[in-house]
Amino acid sequence: MDGETVVGTFQLLDSAMVAEMTGVAGMDFTILDQEHGPLTAETSVGLCAAAENGGAAPIVRVRNNTESEIQRALDIGAAGVEIPQIETREDAEAAVEHARFDPLGSRGLSPYVRAGGYTGGDDYTEEQNEAVTVIVHIEGERGVENLDEILAVEGIDVLFLGPYDMSQSLGIPGQVGDERVESLMTEVCERAEEAGKVVGTFADDAAIANKWIDAGVQYVAMSVDGAIVTKAFEDAIADVDR
Repeated sequence: MDGETVVGTFQLLDSAMVAEMTGVAGMDFTILDQEHGPLTAETSVGLCAAAENGGAAPIVRVRNNTESEIQRALDIGAAGVEIPQIETREDAEAAVEHARFDPLGSRGLSPYVRAGGYTGGDDYTEEQNEAVTVIVHIEGERGVENLDEILAVEGIDVLFLGPYDMSQSLGIPGQVGDERVESLMTEVCERAEEAGKVVGTFADDAAIANKWIDAGVQYVAMSVDGAIVTKAFEDAIADVDR
């Protein structure tokens, strides 16, 4: 990412207008969440186009680290893919294998998809290998224990720290501000920086986002669309005399 910091959000709502709004509002990306929300490859196609129209990169968080999940996410034109629960070198290698075309991987090839402009081209696989962002989630103690091996895998662009899953792996589910969670995340940030790797994470609000940016995080997913909309409604009605 050439040293810059990018900020976006998670999207669970099946709304092209919401996807477009993220870019219009100035966010750099929206993560179409197929793991924790109702979105599918079919519903995400239009959301990818809408996000691009608004100026935000559409990233798809797939349900699991399988060839079919990752291939479909990228074929519909996602700018990148987020892959959950990466715990070992083998997990990381499989993610790259599924997301990259030969010679970097073995992603299934059909150029006649949205990612290929529906007609493909001689440079399609090379362009996709260059343009697609591969983001792997480190979400527990086991992933941190195997961090050096994961960092050594070529073809990964961002290591994404999932604070909520990390808190659960430590036996304190939901306590993302706990010192044990923050200490583990800080350790990953420091080790990733030493290895020259980009780190991403989730932040509930701007204050938390700024804290992790100060710690070296360059890819920040701030809040979730449903939470943002609900809070806006709560604020709008809070001072109304009923």
